Amino acid sequence: MELNVYLAGQIHDDWREDIRSQARKLDLPLTFSGPMENHDRSDNIGEEIYGDQPDNVFKDEAASSINNLRTQILMQKADVVIALFGEKYKQWNSAMDAGIAAASGKPLIIIRPRNLHHPIKELANKAQVVVETPEQALKALAYVFEEY
Repeated sequence: MELNVYLAGQIHDDWREDIRSQARKLDLPLTFSGPMENHDRSDNIGEEIYGDQPDNVFKDEAASSINNLRTQILMQKADVVIALFGEKYKQWNSAMDAGIAAASGKPLIIIRPRNLHHPIKELANKAQVVVETPEQALKALAYVFEEY
């Protein structure tokens, strides 16, 4: 068995690569997908497809439609969603993706520091697992592969 894991959350640092690296070290049969990690590409994809936009609002709208297409396709193909909530960046995309995963019945693992318990408590209540570190999320997935 292999699981396809969608990594939802901010694209401003390398947290996804840390998870991929740790999963390789644990020899977990996981395939990862997620949003476009190249921030400039993510911001500019709308104009690349639709052409120049009259202002930044239209530019953002154009990019959002293409990024939402990518997210919907890849999340639908995922067996499980890991959503990272951190303190450094705004977490709107994490919340949106985690909410979509929960509403569509996708198994959901939320990673969040303890001090963010209250702001996302309702969303966390819909997750199958809530942990504080990526290592804990991978341990939860490793358990899925254990034989009885």
